[in-house]
Amino acid sequence: MAATTTVPVADPEPVYAFQAPVRLYHWVNALCILTLAATGYLIAHPLPTVVGEASDHFIMGRIRLIHFTAGYLLAVSLAGRIYWALVGNAVARQIFYLPVWRPGWWRELFLELAFYLFLRRDAPAEAGHAPLAQLAMLLFNTLGSLFMIFTGFALYSEGLGHGSWADRAFGWVIPWMGDAERVSNWHLLGMWILLGFVILHIYMAVRADIVGRTTSTSAILGGWRSPKGARPGGTRPRR
Repeated sequence: MAATTTVPVADPEPVYAFQAPVRLYHWVNALCILTLAATGYLIAHPLPTVVGEASDHFIMGRIRLIHFTAGYLLAVSLAGRIYWALVGNAVARQIFYLPVWRPGWWRELFLELAFYLFLRRDAPAEAGHAPLAQLAMLLFNTLGSLFMIFTGFALYSEGLGHGSWADRAFGWVIPWMGDAERVSNWHLLGMWILLGFVILHIYMAVRADIVGRTTSTSAILGGWRSPKGARPGGTRPRR
């Protein structure tokens, strides 16, 4: 009987996809969104009046302060994230554009949609954001955060007053959208849309981690996206 020779196949290597500034932005952004949502809901639905001196029960004032602080932090973190998209690796730029001119991007987008609709057993393996995640991050995270920042600082400018820096930079949003009440309603609607995105984002990440071909949740903690069964070590994507 002729002897058979088995040729060993190298394990796919992990890829250092999410650099430290990208991971930092992710968690700062998550903290800001949750803080802004909780305090924003209370601002829209104030707590009952507490009997006593206002100086002793400045609850809503503190809630507003936390909301404004988180808003500043969200704006600063997004500005830093935009900067890192210019100097970081290829994955760092993925949430700011869609490569719609690439036929392969569309093919993988529909394959991934079939995966999340339970029509396929697996999704295409990606080093960074998969096409569906890239689309969702651009629409809801990047553009959604910009919308909330612009409408939020427009409302904030009313408190700072006419001629303030916020009024000069964002005051035009109020007459452009109609009036302050309409801006407030759109801002509140944006909060619910972002919260819906957060829930969907967590579901997609956890499901991809369980049944997908690459790690997901651990990648945003340590930066390395690893194919299932990959050995330690790996490569770094090109800039």
